[in-house]
Amino acid sequence: MAYRKVCDAQAGPLVAETLHCSAALDLDWDLDKEEPQEAAASMERVQMQHVVERQRSGCSDPGPDPDPELMEHIQPAVSVSPHGRFERLQEDPNYISHFTRTPGHKGQRRPHCFLLRYLLGTSALFVLGLLIGWFTHGSPATKAPAAPSDSSDLLEELLRRITADKIDALQSSLSSQPEDSEEARARYLYSQWLGLGLTDVRLSNHTVLLSLPGSTPNTVTDRSSHQCFLPSGIPCDQRGASELPRRQLSYAAYSAVGSLQGEVVDVQYGGVDDLRRAKDTVNLTNQIAVVKLGQAPLLYKLSLLAEVGFGGVLLYVDPCDTPPGRHTGHQAPRVTLNPGGNPTDAEDLRVGISSLLVQPISAFLAKTLLSTSTATGHGDACVPIATPPSAERKKITLTVRNQLSYKKVFNVVGYLKGRRNPDRHVLVGSRHDNDRGGGASAIMNQLIAALTEQTKHGWVPDRTAVFCSWGGTALGNIGSYEWGKENTVVLQSSAVAYVSLNSPVRGTETLRATASPTLLQLTLDIQRRQLLSCIRGGNCPAPAVSSLQLPGDVGFFANQLAVPALEFAFEQTKAEEATSFLSEAQFSPELPETLDPLFKFHETIAKITAEAILRLLNDPVLPFYPLDIALDVQNKLKEKSLASSSSASALLSSAALLRDHAAFFQSETMRPANDPKERDPSHVRMLNDVLRDLEKSFVVTRAPLGVFRNLLYSLPGATPQFSILRFWQQGALHCGAGSAGRVVKHAAERDSLCHGARNQSLALVLRALRSAQTLVRFGLDLFENYPGRK
Repeated sequence: MAYRKVCDAQAGPLVAETLHCSAALDLDWDLDKEEPQEAAASMERVQMQHVVERQRSGCSDPGPDPDPELMEHIQPAVSVSPHGRFERLQEDPNYISHFTRTPGHKGQRRPHCFLLRYLLGTSALFVLGLLIGWFTHGSPATKAPAAPSDSSDLLEELLRRITADKIDALQSSLSSQPEDSEEARARYLYSQWLGLGLTDVRLSNHTVLLSLPGSTPNTVTDRSSHQCFLPSGIPCDQRGASELPRRQLSYAAYSAVGSLQGEVVDVQYGGVDDLRRAKDTVNLTNQIAVVKLGQAPLLYKLSLLAEVGFGGVLLYVDPCDTPPGRHTGHQAPRVTLNPGGNPTDAEDLRVGISSLLVQPISAFLAKTLLSTSTATGHGDACVPIATPPSAERKKITLTVRNQLSYKKVFNVVGYLKGRRNPDRHVLVGSRHDNDRGGGASAIMNQLIAALTEQTKHGWVPDRTAVFCSWGGTALGNIGSYEWGKENTVVLQSSAVAYVSLNSPVRGTETLRATASPTLLQLTLDIQRRQLLSCIRGGNCPAPAVSSLQLPGDVGFFANQLAVPALEFAFEQTKAEEATSFLSEAQFSPELPETLDPLFKFHETIAKITAEAILRLLNDPVLPFYPLDIALDVQNKLKEKSLASSSSASALLSSAALLRDHAAFFQSETMRPANDPKERDPSHVRMLNDVLRDLEKSFVVTRAPLGVFRNLLYSLPGATPQFSILRFWQQGALHCGAGSAGRVVKHAAERDSLCHGARNQSLALVLRALRSAQTLVRFGLDLFENYPGRK
């Protein structure tokens, strides 16, 4: 580098010169400064050549004695800016005088040396002028374009390059690929990302155990009529070639396999009250439950059903819960019982996954089995499916023939390296295992194209953007889990946020944003600003932002690593409690060109997602707000049932302290760091690390199945509350079993077990609050006497 050349050039004969080439100086170079430094180094070589020529020609007289006023301490050859970066060498007025002259006397001058010295000096100045002119102006072909003048110009230019037509073209290119396997889609994305300008793209694969449909279909047989049905409700003897694609989709991945005979028991949504009523009327051991999806996580429901003795489960979606205009009456969905990652062998499938025989069925088959004739009432009212009071329970045989096999799952990961903080990563994730129905890959490709286009005009992000396209999402987010586990050590310190494109356009009615409390303010600001020019003109939907559990591949990063996450998506209906978990049912996807023919909804999602990515990449201080976390925690602690708890006072006190410390931290520490005049790079980096780690305090060691371990995410409900408190308070069935699995009959013993379980969950919340409070207080102490702070 230029600084090293200065030191080398002054070695040897110039060793007497006092020049501090300290290795402790910050060698953090700006690329745009290196060319002028090379010009200055060339000037050094000319001056040194001049000294050598004079020695060879006998011109040993160095010239007149320097004036006493000039006999000052010689400064270092470079100057350091307030940000620890080196200034251009040619901007230093004392640069040429840094070469030492041996003292001499005026009377010792040799006249014949003057002419040679002036000729050499003139030649040196001429060459120097040429070099400076070349490196300063450069040739038109190599001159780098100027970056946008400020962040608002950059954002405007970025959004201008995102259009519906471009997304449409990218989606058409994806859909036109001749091979539709996951590997083919991953390899196509790999080549596309390289062509779009990402220089570091990696294609990886993991050999994992997958649960797939068997060679013969799963069936439900009515024992009284001996009628056999496929999951869609079509009689087995009427199936044709058109039924094969449905059979490939209609199964429960990682269900137990085999046959089971039993009575059909209607337990509605499988809640605690539903199961209590069922227990009062029939012996549930080895019976087959018919359960609606919705209101609670599927894995949590299955754990309750297994606990009360059921041997099999038939899952369906009630037509009254589906969005208007969507008809799923004769469709049986696919679900997965895998909470995430790769189950390495059959035994591991039973760890955290129900051993029940599970099969999704259509609403049409559910009505047949429950002996109900219709799901509609008078007028437009919808009557939910339920067994009539006088109906006799059917006896059926459930047969599940899923097969386990090892196959490869592929991930594509591309990097857009940052300049100032390349070790801080903003993850952007989508899926390609069933992408033709979501348009996620087309939006991802458009985002990559728009961002890399800006780099061609001189822009480099502050932090590194990591674009991820995951495989194996439908069977339990396998690709993201495996990649995340392999990189956990790095991600714990490098990942600052996760932006999800799991299913960006799944309807056209409601624009909904989901984010952790850390990112609620950023998400709300972006949504409000973008909705000012929404696609409906003046009929814009109101901003809708929540911190509900996020579905899809974001789970590992938000839940396991507590990386702040956000997602924008268009939906067909409001996320009411009954419908909030319907995304666990995977129906045949609707093509993007059918759902959004003009791709305007895709364009809107791409633009607001691009703004979020740009803010997370470039904001000097991460747009995280610790006070929002504290207020969210206090809001969850307002539940009346907590007032009687022995831990209530400690919880409220810790929450109040966290709020006070967070408010002070946000105003006294974050605000000055956002001022360019007071911004110090090392200060900002430490501040960002505190903001990044705050959410990690709220990850608990255990939680009910299907519920996030990250306490900051909640489940839909009438009142906000911590998910582990909601389910552990309502889950009396969990409390009703002793350590040996026996049923506790005495109410006092059951209440004691329930009270103990509740106190354990409250203790986890209290520990999380105190951990967060400690971290915020540490941040305040860290910056209280910071050297650069005024």
